Amino acid sequence: MLYAIIATDVANSLEARLSVRPSHLARLEQLKSEGRLVLAGPHPAVDSNDPGAAGFSGSLIVAEFESLNAAQSWADADPYRAAGVYGNVVVKPFKLVLP
Repeated sequence: MLYAIIATDVANSLEARLSVRPSHLARLEQLKSEGRLVLAGPHPAVDSNDPGAAGFSGSLIVAEFESLNAAQSWADADPYRAAGVYGNVVVKPFKLVLP
């Protein structure tokens, strides 16, 4: 089943985000190589694809997992969690309708 992982960054987390980004992306690449990643990306803090120093307000990942517990465990192990980038993470089932 698909699950949405909706994360909210803490204030002033850009430096921490950038420092662990390679590890975060490696985990996403693993999901992609397994054919389980639907989409992933950050939410710019301002209305721009390149928010510069404004940074990001969070992230959205939609991927396939065996269960809600498996998705939650995967999200809990994210390098952004360990580095204190994410202040809040919600994991919930997701039903793809379109496209």
